[in-house]
Amino acid sequence: MVDLKIRSWVKSFTWRIIGVFILLPLTYVFTGNWESAGGVTLSFNIIRMLLYYVHERAWEHISWGRGEKKGKTLFYVTLMLLILSYVLVIIVGLGFGH
Repeated sequence: MVDLKIRSWVKSFTWRIIGVFILLPLTYVFTGNWESAGGVTLSFNIIRMLLYYVHERAWEHISWGRGEKKGKTLFYVTLMLLILSYVLVIIVGLGFGH
């Protein structure tokens, strides 16, 4: 079974949405400016989305590591990473006093 290209694009897009929610407040902590934070975040995530798509399509041709799915679902792993990222942003933000 092979993933369709649209699946790779949707995965790339949804992953970058998570990236925006992490990078935007973090960039604001360092710049103190929402316009600058937005520009950096938007540019970074567009580039990353395109690179992730190419990376994902390349891996589609590699059979190494494929097998039956076991353990936690992707949803719970992603949720935990998002929560941990926000905790880190809050900690860093408190350290910079913005």
